Amino acid sequence: MPQTPSSPGVYIEEAGAGGASIAGLPGSVTLFVGWAASGPANQAQPVKSFADYQRDFGPLDRRSALGYAVQQFFGNGGSEAYVLRLQGAGADGTPLSPGSADFHAALLAQLQAGQAFDRLASFNLLCVPGESDAATLAALQSYCQQRHAFLIADAPAADRDGSLSLALAAQLSSRPAAAFSALYFPWVKAADPLQNMQELDFPPCGFVAGVYAASEAEGGVWKTPDGILAGLNGASGLSAAIGQNRAGELNQQGINCLRSLPNLGPVVWGARTLAGRDELSSDWKYVSERRLANYIETSLLQGTQWTAFEPNGEALWARLRLSISAFMQTLFQQGAFMGASPQEAYFVKCDATTTSPADIEQGMVSISLGFAPRRPAEFLILTLRQRAGGSST
Repeated sequence: MPQTPSSPGVYIEEAGAGGASIAGLPGSVTLFVGWAASGPANQAQPVKSFADYQRDFGPLDRRSALGYAVQQFFGNGGSEAYVLRLQGAGADGTPLSPGSADFHAALLAQLQAGQAFDRLASFNLLCVPGESDAATLAALQSYCQQRHAFLIADAPAADRDGSLSLALAAQLSSRPAAAFSALYFPWVKAADPLQNMQELDFPPCGFVAGVYAASEAEGGVWKTPDGILAGLNGASGLSAAIGQNRAGELNQQGINCLRSLPNLGPVVWGARTLAGRDELSSDWKYVSERRLANYIETSLLQGTQWTAFEPNGEALWARLRLSISAFMQTLFQQGAFMGASPQEAYFVKCDATTTSPADIEQGMVSISLGFAPRRPAEFLILTLRQRAGGSST
């Protein structure tokens, strides 16, 4: 249903799968949420290195996976993150463990209040290390859909054959926001410096978010973050051994496996969203397609703010077509789309057929754009609706 903006700004509404210069925004800024013993509470802090994390939130703490996940993110190619330290109602320093009622309540309180999240200029990936509660993950899926972000979810820690992950995916994959998330199984073995370098199991999300960032830096946000080049730095093994056949079965159900390959070690071996179950036939089956759409949407949100106070008519529409087409052409030249020509790769439409007289009366302008993802598929179509200054004269 079309949105009805209440204030000047840019609003994006997706209709289906499928002037001023517009700059592409970073696509792998990751928000980590969890408990730490010290540091600013219930307020997201920017960190650009693990040293930044230690300065603000203290050293690694075996009571929480948060610090380890941030360290693993930067160790695998991440470069920019936020950390949101959750604090219980009593604020007495008692650890909050993912999956617990207290953790769930603290996290949902932050989502509902919105302040800790919404003051962020931009984040693209969301990790809550160790969280595998279906209700909590469902709330995070919906929040990522609202923010044009993407949730990297962890499989249950006790899962050794994929059965628990299948049950979790079944609860999450049919939801409208399923495409804004991906589930990774199993947990990752790594040496813990707090336990005399003993090998322990860690949630995969920090490793995987780093792989996303490294993949984007190498080939763009549209590059699939998996395969033999998607190795997990700092990993010594996995909590479960997954063979090729089992990995294929889980992949068909929208679960991305981590596998240990000969001479390579642990790698990411799957890149489907939680809407990627074969029987769903979703347009948003693959992580790379959903993240590319998020990247386009957030870049347009930022890059077309100037239109909010412009007269709503053909002159504005022409400027929007020009600036958005230039942005899409740059992506085409970088290899983001399928197609041998721009006409085969993308389209941008903004005219009297997308913006009705009633829209103009309400100060609305609509832009329809589509792109052909890098796989055999139809165009994925996005519809952008934004507030304009008023009717042209």
